[in-house]
Amino acid sequence: VSYAPLITFAHGVPVRVSTSPENGFSLTREQLDEKITDKTKAVILNFPTNPTGAVLSRAQVEDLAELCVERDILVITDEVYSELTYDDADRVSIASIPGMKERTIFLNGLSKAWAMTGFRLGFSCAVPELTEAMMKIHQYTMMCAPIISQKAGIEALANGDDDIAHMREDYEKRRNFVCASFNEMGIQCHTPKGAFYAFPYIGNTGLSSHDFSIRLLEEKNVACVPGPAFGPSGEGFIRASYATDIEKLKLAMPLIAEFASAL
Repeated sequence: VSYAPLITFAHGVPVRVSTSPENGFSLTREQLDEKITDKTKAVILNFPTNPTGAVLSRAQVEDLAELCVERDILVITDEVYSELTYDDADRVSIASIPGMKERTIFLNGLSKAWAMTGFRLGFSCAVPELTEAMMKIHQYTMMCAPIISQKAGIEALANGDDDIAHMREDYEKRRNFVCASFNEMGIQCHTPKGAFYAFPYIGNTGLSSHDFSIRLLEEKNVACVPGPAFGPSGEGFIRASYATDIEKLKLAMPLIAEFASAL
C-alpha cells in the first residue's frame, strides 16, 4: 500500500505493472520490459507478495535480473515475507543473482516471519555507496531503532528458525482451509505460494471490491481489504489475511459464505 505514496513523496512517479491469477500473479520479464523507459530509476519487487502471496521461481528471478542489468536500473527488493513460503516453492532472492549485488537494495524486517510487529524493526542491505546516500536522509528523520528492539531482533535472527518453521506449518494449514472455503462457496481463490494472505476474486458478485468489503464488515463483522488498495488491477479482488487463530477463521469463513450466498 505504501510504495506509490513513498515514491511520490520522493518526487518520483510510480508506474504500476498489472499481474493476474492466470499465472499465479507472477511478474514476467516481458511485462516489466514494457514499462521501462529512459526515465526509469528503479524497480520495486515484493516477492512473496502482499496481497497475492505470489512467489517467483529462480528462472523468473534470473530473467528479471538479466533485464535490470541490461537496462542499467536499480532494484529495491522487499522480502519481508521471504521466510513464509509453501509447497517447496523455488524461492530465491534477486540480490543473490550474479551481477545484482551492486544494484540491489534488499529490505526485510522482523514483523512478519518472526511475528515481532510491535518492535518496529526492519533493515536494509546494500553496497556502501547506496547505503551512504540513504543515510543522508535517514539520519535526520530518526535516530535508530530502540536498543531493546535491536537486541530482540538479534535473538530472533540467531535462534528463531524453529519457531518460524512451526508457524509456517500453521500458516499453510490456515491457507489451505481459507482457500478451500472460498472455492467451496463459489468465490474463485488461487492458492498463494507465500506470505499469509488469500486474494479471492469477488468480481462476479455484482459488488465492487470496496462495497463488498464495507458491507461484509457492516453485515457480518468480518474485515478484509479491497483489492484496489494495492493498485488499480486489484479491482474485483479482496485481501483476506489468515495470520490469525484458526478458530477465528472457522468463524469468519461461514459468515463470508452467508454474505456471498445472499448476494
